[in-house]
Amino acid sequence: MSALLLIDAGNTRIKWALARGGTALGQWQAEGVAPHTEMERLAAQWKALGATQALVSNVAGLDARERIAAALPHGLPVEWFASTLQRAGLRNGYREPERLGCDRFAAAIGARALAPAENLIVATCGTATTVDAITADGRFLGGMILPGLALMAAALARNTAQLPQVAPGAAPPPLFGDNTDDAIVSGCLSAQAGAIERAVAGHGASSCILSGGAAPYIGPALKIGHRMVDNIVLVGLHAAAAGA
Repeated sequence: MSALLLIDAGNTRIKWALARGGTALGQWQAEGVAPHTEMERLAAQWKALGATQALVSNVAGLDARERIAAALPHGLPVEWFASTLQRAGLRNGYREPERLGCDRFAAAIGARALAPAENLIVATCGTATTVDAITADGRFLGGMILPGLALMAAALARNTAQLPQVAPGAAPPPLFGDNTDDAIVSGCLSAQAGAIERAVAGHGASSCILSGGAAPYIGPALKIGHRMVDNIVLVGLHAAAAGA
Protein backbone atom coordinates (compact mmCIF):
# COMPACT_ATOMS: atom_id res chain seq x y z
CA MET A 1 0.00 0.00 0.00
CA SER A 2 1.28 3.46 -0.87
CA ALA A 3 2.30 5.75 1.97
CA LEU A 4 2.48 9.44 1.14
CA LEU A 5 4.61 11.79 3.25
CA LEU A 6 3.08 15.27 3.12
CA ILE A 7 5.27 18.20 4.18
CA ASP A 8 4.30 21.84 4.70
CA ALA A 9 7.44 23.92 5.23
CA GLY A 10 6.31 27.35 6.38
CA ASN A 11 8.34 30.36 7.40
CA THR A 12 8.52 29.28 11.05
CA ARG A 13 7.77 25.57 11.31
CA ILE A 14 7.63 22.37 9.30
CA LYS A 15 4.43 20.34 9.57
CA TRP A 16 4.14 16.83 8.19
CA ALA A 17 1.73 13.92 7.98
CA LEU A 18 1.72 10.38 6.62
CA ALA A 19 -1.33 9.35 4.58
CA ARG A 20 -1.92 5.75 3.54
CA GLY A 21 -3.53 5.04 0.20
CA GLY A 22 -7.32 5.26 0.28
CA THR A 23 -7.58 7.14 3.58
CA ALA A 24 -9.95 10.09 3.91
CA LEU A 25 -8.63 13.64 3.70
CA GLY A 26 -7.07 14.70 6.97
CA GLN A 27 -6.88 11.16 8.32
CA TRP A 28 -3.20 10.63 9.05
CA GLN A 29 -1.37 7.55 10.21
CA ALA A 30 1.23 9.82 11.81
CA GLU A 31 1.88 13.55 11.99
CA GLY A 32 4.20 16.05 13.59
CA VAL A 33 5.57 19.58 13.67
CA ALA A 34 8.99 21.05 14.40
CA PRO A 35 10.94 24.26 13.86
CA HIS A 36 13.39 24.36 10.97
CA THR A 37 16.26 24.05 13.45
CA GLU A 38 15.27 20.46 14.32
CA MET A 39 15.91 18.93 10.91
CA GLU A 40 17.92 16.02 12.36
CA ARG A 41 14.96 14.96 14.49
CA LEU A 42 12.66 15.27 11.48
CA ALA A 43 15.01 13.17 9.38
CA ALA A 44 14.91 10.38 11.97
CA GLN A 45 11.12 10.51 12.15
CA TRP A 46 10.68 10.49 8.38
CA LYS A 47 13.08 7.60 7.93
CA ALA A 48 11.03 5.46 10.33
CA LEU A 49 7.72 6.05 8.54
CA GLY A 50 8.23 3.78 5.55
CA ALA A 51 6.88 6.34 3.10
CA THR A 52 6.82 5.40 -0.58
CA GLN A 53 6.69 8.98 -1.91
CA ALA A 54 6.67 12.58 -0.66
CA LEU A 55 4.83 15.75 -1.65
CA VAL A 56 6.36 18.95 -0.28
CA SER A 57 5.08 22.52 -0.12
CA ASN A 58 7.95 24.85 0.75
CA VAL A 59 7.72 28.62 1.12
CA ALA A 60 10.84 28.93 3.29
CA GLY A 61 13.32 29.34 0.44
CA LEU A 62 16.07 27.43 -1.33
CA ASP A 63 18.14 26.70 1.78
CA ALA A 64 15.14 25.08 3.46
CA ARG A 65 14.44 23.06 0.33
CA GLU A 66 18.00 21.72 0.31
CA ARG A 67 17.84 20.81 4.01
CA ILE A 68 14.49 19.09 3.59
CA ALA A 69 15.78 17.15 0.57
CA ALA A 70 18.79 15.99 2.60
CA ALA A 71 16.54 14.92 5.49
CA LEU A 72 14.23 12.79 3.37
CA PRO A 73 14.93 9.06 3.15
CA HIS A 74 17.49 8.32 0.45
CA GLY A 75 15.88 7.47 -2.89
CA LEU A 76 12.36 8.52 -1.86
CA PRO A 77 10.49 9.96 -4.89
CA VAL A 78 9.66 13.62 -4.18
CA GLU A 79 7.35 16.12 -5.84
CA TRP A 80 7.93 19.76 -4.91
CA PHE A 81 4.42 21.14 -5.00
CA ALA A 82 4.06 24.30 -7.07
CA SER A 83 1.23 26.59 -8.09
CA THR A 84 0.00 25.80 -11.58
CA LEU A 85 -2.85 26.95 -13.79
CA GLN A 86 -5.07 24.10 -12.65
CA ARG A 87 -4.93 21.17 -10.26
CA ALA A 88 -7.36 18.89 -8.45
CA GLY A 89 -10.39 20.66 -9.91
CA LEU A 90 -9.25 24.17 -8.93
CA ARG A 91 -8.41 26.80 -11.57
CA ASN A 92 -5.80 29.34 -10.53
CA GLY A 93 -7.02 32.87 -11.28
CA TYR A 94 -3.83 34.62 -10.19
CA ARG A 95 -2.53 37.08 -12.81
CA GLU A 96 0.69 35.04 -12.93
CA PRO A 97 -0.43 31.63 -11.64
CA GLU A 98 3.08 30.39 -10.86
CA ARG A 99 3.67 33.36 -8.51
CA LEU A 100 0.89 32.34 -6.14
CA GLY A 101 2.42 30.96 -2.93
CA CYS A 102 2.28 27.19 -3.16
CA ASP A 103 0.95 26.99 0.41
CA ARG A 104 -1.97 29.26 -0.53
CA PHE A 105 -2.73 27.13 -3.59
CA ALA A 106 -2.60 23.97 -1.51
CA ALA A 107 -4.86 25.51 1.16
CA ALA A 108 -7.37 26.53 -1.50
CA ILE A 109 -7.37 23.00 -2.95
CA GLY A 110 -7.94 21.61 0.52
CA ALA A 111 -10.74 24.03 1.30
CA ARG A 112 -12.51 23.25 -1.97
CA ALA A 113 -12.16 19.52 -1.34
CA LEU A 114 -13.84 19.95 2.06
CA ALA A 115 -16.54 22.35 0.81
CA PRO A 116 -17.11 21.64 -2.88
CA ALA A 117 -19.47 23.71 -5.03
CA GLU A 118 -19.56 26.61 -2.56
CA ASN A 119 -18.35 30.19 -2.62
CA LEU A 120 -15.87 30.05 0.20
CA ILE A 121 -13.13 31.90 2.04
CA VAL A 122 -10.09 30.13 3.44
CA ALA A 123 -8.07 32.03 6.05
CA THR A 124 -4.71 30.60 7.10
CA CYS A 125 -3.45 32.33 10.23
CA GLY A 126 0.26 31.84 10.79
CA THR A 127 3.30 34.10 10.58
CA ALA A 128 1.24 35.92 7.96
CA THR A 129 -2.52 35.74 7.64
CA THR A 130 -3.78 34.94 4.16
CA VAL A 131 -7.45 35.29 3.27
CA ASP A 132 -8.36 33.78 -0.10
CA ALA A 133 -11.55 33.44 -2.15
CA ILE A 134 -12.70 30.39 -4.12
CA THR A 135 -15.81 30.31 -6.30
CA ALA A 136 -18.44 27.60 -6.32
CA ASP A 137 -17.39 26.54 -9.82
CA GLY A 138 -13.79 26.00 -8.73
CA ARG A 139 -11.83 29.18 -9.43
CA PHE A 140 -9.25 30.69 -7.12
CA LEU A 141 -9.88 34.43 -7.37
CA GLY A 142 -7.05 35.81 -5.22
CA GLY A 143 -6.96 37.19 -1.73
CA MET A 144 -5.40 39.29 0.99
CA ILE A 145 -2.10 39.01 2.86
CA LEU A 146 -1.61 40.77 6.18
CA PRO A 147 0.77 40.39 9.12
CA GLY A 148 -0.13 37.49 11.35
CA LEU A 149 -1.55 38.04 14.82
CA ALA A 150 1.73 37.68 16.72
CA LEU A 151 3.67 39.65 14.10
CA MET A 152 1.14 42.47 14.26
CA ALA A 153 1.37 42.68 18.05
CA ALA A 154 5.17 42.45 17.96
CA ALA A 155 5.44 45.26 15.40
CA LEU A 156 3.26 47.49 17.55
CA ALA A 157 5.33 46.75 20.63
CA ARG A 158 8.60 47.47 18.79
CA ASN A 159 7.50 50.72 17.22
CA THR A 160 5.46 52.35 19.98
CA ALA A 161 7.23 53.82 22.99
CA GLN A 162 6.90 51.84 26.21
CA LEU A 163 4.33 49.37 24.90
CA PRO A 164 5.04 45.80 26.09
CA GLN A 165 5.42 42.74 23.88
CA VAL A 166 2.06 40.97 24.01
CA ALA A 167 1.54 37.29 23.32
CA PRO A 168 -2.06 36.64 22.21
CA GLY A 169 -3.96 34.71 24.86
CA ALA A 170 -6.58 32.00 24.38
CA ALA A 171 -9.35 34.11 25.90
CA PRO A 172 -10.06 37.30 23.91
CA PRO A 173 -10.01 40.53 25.92
CA PRO A 174 -12.94 42.96 26.00
CA LEU A 175 -13.43 44.89 22.77
CA PHE A 176 -12.33 48.06 24.53
CA GLY A 177 -9.36 47.09 26.70
CA ASP A 178 -9.00 48.97 29.98
CA ASN A 179 -5.23 48.33 30.05
CA THR A 180 -2.52 48.57 27.41
CA ASP A 181 -1.93 44.83 26.97
CA ASP A 182 -5.63 44.11 26.44
CA ALA A 183 -5.99 47.11 24.13
CA ILE A 184 -3.16 45.83 21.91
CA VAL A 185 -4.54 42.30 21.71
CA SER A 186 -8.10 43.55 21.11
CA GLY A 187 -6.91 45.80 18.31
CA CYS A 188 -4.90 43.06 16.63
CA LEU A 189 -7.71 40.51 16.94
CA SER A 190 -10.19 43.04 15.56
CA ALA A 191 -7.94 43.73 12.58
CA GLN A 192 -7.58 40.01 11.82
CA ALA A 193 -11.27 39.23 12.29
CA GLY A 194 -12.32 42.33 10.35
CA ALA A 195 -10.28 41.32 7.30
CA ILE A 196 -11.83 37.85 7.31
CA GLU A 197 -15.36 39.16 7.82
CA ARG A 198 -14.89 41.73 5.04
CA ALA A 199 -13.70 38.99 2.69
CA VAL A 200 -16.69 36.79 3.48
CA ALA A 201 -19.12 39.67 2.92
CA GLY A 202 -17.41 40.86 -0.26
CA HIS A 203 -17.33 37.38 -1.78
CA GLY A 204 -20.81 36.41 -0.64
CA ALA A 205 -19.25 33.27 0.79
CA SER A 206 -21.40 30.51 2.22
CA SER A 207 -18.44 28.90 3.98
CA CYS A 208 -15.38 30.16 5.82
CA ILE A 209 -12.54 27.79 6.70
CA LEU A 210 -10.04 28.88 9.33
CA SER A 211 -6.65 27.22 9.86
CA GLY A 212 -3.17 27.94 11.21
CA GLY A 213 -1.55 28.35 14.60
CA ALA A 214 -3.35 31.60 15.44
CA ALA A 215 -6.77 30.34 14.31
CA PRO A 216 -7.87 29.30 17.85
CA TYR A 217 -7.27 32.89 19.00
CA ILE A 218 -8.91 34.58 16.02
CA GLY A 219 -11.91 32.25 15.74
CA PRO A 220 -13.65 33.47 18.94
CA ALA A 221 -13.37 37.06 17.70
CA LEU A 222 -15.27 36.32 14.48
CA LYS A 223 -18.93 37.30 14.23
CA ILE A 224 -19.57 34.94 11.32
CA GLY A 225 -19.94 31.19 11.06
CA HIS A 226 -16.70 29.36 10.34
CA ARG A 227 -15.12 25.92 10.37
CA MET A 228 -11.81 25.25 12.08
CA VAL A 229 -9.58 22.86 10.12
CA ASP A 230 -6.14 21.82 11.35
CA ASN A 231 -3.35 21.81 8.78
CA ILE A 232 -5.35 22.90 5.74
CA VAL A 233 -2.17 22.95 3.61
CA LEU A 234 -1.54 19.26 4.35
CA VAL A 235 -5.20 18.53 3.57
CA GLY A 236 -4.73 20.31 0.25
CA LEU A 237 -1.58 18.40 -0.56
CA HIS A 238 -3.43 15.16 0.17
CA ALA A 239 -6.28 16.24 -2.11
CA ALA A 240 -3.84 17.28 -4.84
CA ALA A 241 -2.11 13.90 -4.69
CA ALA A 242 -5.43 12.11 -4.89
CA GLY A 243 -6.65 14.34 -7.72
CA ALA A 244 -9.75 15.21 -5.69
